[in-house]
Amino acid sequence: MGSFERFLSLWVGLSIVLGVILGNIAPSIFQLIADWELAHVNLLVAVLIWLMIYPMMVQVDFTAIKQVGRAPQGLYLTLVINWLVKPFTMAAIGWLFFKVLFAPWVDPQSADQYIAGMILLGVAPCTAMVFVWSQLVKGNANYTLVQVSVNDVIMIFAFAPIAALLLGVTDLTVPWETLVLSVALYVLLPLLAGIYTRKLMLDRGGEARLSGFLARIKPWSITGLLATVVLLFGFQAQTILNQPLVIVLIAIPLLIQTYGIFALGYFAALKMKLEHEIAAPACMIGTSNFFEMAVAVAISLFGLHSGAALATVVGVLVEVPVMLSLVYFANRTRHWFSGNYQK
Repeated sequence: MGSFERFLSLWVGLSIVLGVILGNIAPSIFQLIADWELAHVNLLVAVLIWLMIYPMMVQVDFTAIKQVGRAPQGLYLTLVINWLVKPFTMAAIGWLFFKVLFAPWVDPQSADQYIAGMILLGVAPCTAMVFVWSQLVKGNANYTLVQVSVNDVIMIFAFAPIAALLLGVTDLTVPWETLVLSVALYVLLPLLAGIYTRKLMLDRGGEARLSGFLARIKPWSITGLLATVVLLFGFQAQTILNQPLVIVLIAIPLLIQTYGIFALGYFAALKMKLEHEIAAPACMIGTSNFFEMAVAVAISLFGLHSGAALATVVGVLVEVPVMLSLVYFANRTRHWFSGNYQK
């Protein structure tokens, strides 16, 4: 790991500060960029995330994907965490904090809205950024792709019923445009580009050419991450400064949920004796959220300026720094695991 990557948390922290400063100095510019949306997916953010994901997709070896079936435990772990644990613990933690612990400071209607936003985050497992976290923990690219793809398929059928159950609504509408567009932008297109690039590099110079190309494009992944952080915090800069107490109140249960879910998954991975390059990405997938989906549903159900929409936005803001801390922890504890996934 190079010196730049070793201090990634510092660069992300500086990017957060820069985003908040720029968002308050030039809010009109960020509002203009924020309006570049299609089906609640910001197109500039999509391009930056695409840049982050593309280097990992070049590493995907389709001839090795069939070997995933020989070690399905990591996939099982992700599915159990995402669909049988995380949505329900998110709802429980949200209720505990906003109905009990924070009740003196939050009115009941706002509390219901914040809980709803948290639930929507908990029911939407990550599609895009998890490829970045997997790359940072040196996860197996082939295995990560399969895990994300299976989660996307399950989300088509499970998101609406689980969200409706926990929210207590019967007319929940899944924003199919957001789901389909996000999967296309964050999975399909970079995967196709990665397959083509990989074949081109191997045909022209073999593994040496491919390795050299990967080394050259790797910095673009980190650059895309930092630019995304600047944009996300720039979009919400005025909200952060105008409602700091609300942001903190929402962030506290989200942080506890995130670290708690990761701890549960990591402990289970150790007990299951998973290889680190499978265990770490599996836990990252089970921990992070598909924020575009959550924000879109919150806006459609409760309105753009609702507490539910605000809660999903806070989820976006805390995710990058929190996930980076988990990446650091996963890398520092690599020695807890033994063996490597046999491709």
